[in-house]
Amino acid sequence: MSEARQGLAIIGGGKIGEALLSGLIRRSGADGIVVCERSPERAAELSTRYGIPALGLVEAAARARVLLLAVKPQDIGALLGQLASAVDPGHLVVSVAAGVPTSTLEEALPAGVPVVRVMPNTPALVDEGMSVLSAGAHAGESHLDEAEALLAAVGRVRRVPETQQDAVTALSGSGPAYFFYLVEAMIDAGILLGLPRTLAADLIVQTALGAAVMLRDSGEHPVQLREAVTSPGGTTIAAIRELERHGVRAALIAAIEAAHDRSVELGRDARDR
Repeated sequence: MSEARQGLAIIGGGKIGEALLSGLIRRSGADGIVVCERSPERAAELSTRYGIPALGLVEAAARARVLLLAVKPQDIGALLGQLASAVDPGHLVVSVAAGVPTSTLEEALPAGVPVVRVMPNTPALVDEGMSVLSAGAHAGESHLDEAEALLAAVGRVRRVPETQQDAVTALSGSGPAYFFYLVEAMIDAGILLGLPRTLAADLIVQTALGAAVMLRDSGEHPVQLREAVTSPGGTTIAAIRELERHGVRAALIAAIEAAHDRSVELGRDARDR
């Protein structure tokens, strides 16, 4: 039976699930992809929008060889309980549930099922995601290659030992929110200084985009790029002084540490459920 299975089932139709679904369909079409979503209304919406079947969990597992679990960590225990009788070592289970270790999934599934843990982020919605994956005990290079090919449809992919995944979650998984927060504050500053909101937003969004491309493509360290903008006695150094005076660097580091600790806690909660 496992030899007859092919294709991909995306289980969970939230933001990340839909981001991966839409990216995969843009890259290679909808053939062989099914979606599984517990809300009938959401399942129907995704089915209509992308032209793919919406199936129940057991039927999806029977049809698809690769199962991408795109559910919240709080929901992973209940999902695994329903999935356990429907999977076998012929499947590949790819989980994007934040903080949930591969060992938790492996303990709930039949022996030998290969599991790959992935931490994506929301820029996958625009094919600029950063996805980081780690192999479970039964996943080999071929499984990692297959998972990487899936995630490459929506951005860049890196591989790390699973012990680094909580740090990855705090850095790139939650990272877009930190940038949005900073941009929001900069737009507010522009309004405070008398600029219309739309103009302030245009200025900051394009500046953020340009700065990101420079960081990616120049090969220079962020310090070098910052110093190139920072003239002696100029406006930028005055701004940097205020950022340092208010402890922005320390606050950001503390925030990322807090995100890391929460990722660890989510994984612990998932094991205890």
